[in-house]
Amino acid sequence: MSDLVKRIMVYIDGTEQSVTAAQYAICLASFSGAELVAHYVLNTKAMNDLLKTHIFLQDEQTEYEHDMEADAERYLNYVAEMGMKKGVSVVKKRSKGSVHREIVEAVKELEVDLLVIGELSRIRSRRDELYDETERAMRSAPCSVLIIKDEERVWNLYESLV
Repeated sequence: MSDLVKRIMVYIDGTEQSVTAAQYAICLASFSGAELVAHYVLNTKAMNDLLKTHIFLQDEQTEYEHDMEADAERYLNYVAEMGMKKGVSVVKKRSKGSVHREIVEAVKELEVDLLVIGELSRIRSRRDELYDETERAMRSAPCSVLIIKDEERVWNLYESLV
């Protein structure tokens, strides 16, 4: 399997689904010997849109961005710690911008073989489908994409790692 997958990237966004995806990616990296990158994208595009529509003031945007940066650091550290507990080194990557564009660019830049993402949220309308950043990344990524489901099974796999 090491010839098939040399570098895995897991997208982390702070949701339970992304943490489950990270657990599964750690298992994959452990079994395959692949390098694991955890990537968190600060959605500054959405913040700029809120500023343009006067929903946010400039000071509020700056404060919110600082909060998002702290969240990113916290989640990336958490994933790195989960990996360390299982003997898997995790490279932390953080970027800012449009989520799907940043993911696709990171996949290209890092020559990722497999993108791992958490289960996609339920799409309620065609409009929601167009604006779901994770789904757009999944469709645009130039590598294979693995969508992780079944939180309980993944937890058991992760816990069984020595």
